[in-house]
Amino acid sequence: MASLGYARVSTVEQNADLQTRALKEAGCLKVYTDHGVSGTKARRAQLDKLLEHARAGDELVVWKLDRLGRNTRQLLDLIDQLESQNIHFRSLTEGIATTGSMGKAMLTVMSAFAQLERDQLAERTKAGMAAAAARGRKGGRPAVTPEAEKVRQAGQYRHAGLTPPEIAKLLGVSRATVYRYLALLAREDNPGGLSPTAITL
Repeated sequence: MASLGYARVSTVEQNADLQTRALKEAGCLKVYTDHGVSGTKARRAQLDKLLEHARAGDELVVWKLDRLGRNTRQLLDLIDQLESQNIHFRSLTEGIATTGSMGKAMLTVMSAFAQLERDQLAERTKAGMAAAAARGRKGGRPAVTPEAEKVRQAGQYRHAGLTPPEIAKLLGVSRATVYRYLALLAREDNPGGLSPTAITL
């Protein structure tokens, strides 16, 4: 089994010597280092190279968990990828190793918290959509109600020269309702006031 170290610093100016020294003292034959790379990025050149060279039975070692991933879900996804290839994982600072019972227990707890985060996000999304729907909106766009559609049609029929009684018959509503629809449209077109001739027969 070969121990392969991985170190990462977020900016080019930062020095990875502390990580590199700790990894070599932990028995790593080679250390792969990404300079000026954020931990949130899915693709990291040196990490990718390490994964290409690692073989079943090898061990990926980091100085600290956040060097491998900046959030729980990303970290667990990477560890799952390693495990699927029979590559072990160890973090020096936290003392976590997938070959040990305590390390596996810790990863199980982390996985549970990651699932909780996903569930809470899903619940907040559903609650937000429900609130938006209650306000007459769906998916961020105004909801078109059946009445709003009839108001729109009433305006089109009136513009085409039909009388309110004719519009009422076409829409299946009373003449009073048609007058109300046309009044609403007139207020939208003339916010300052409704002209007495706006809905004349």
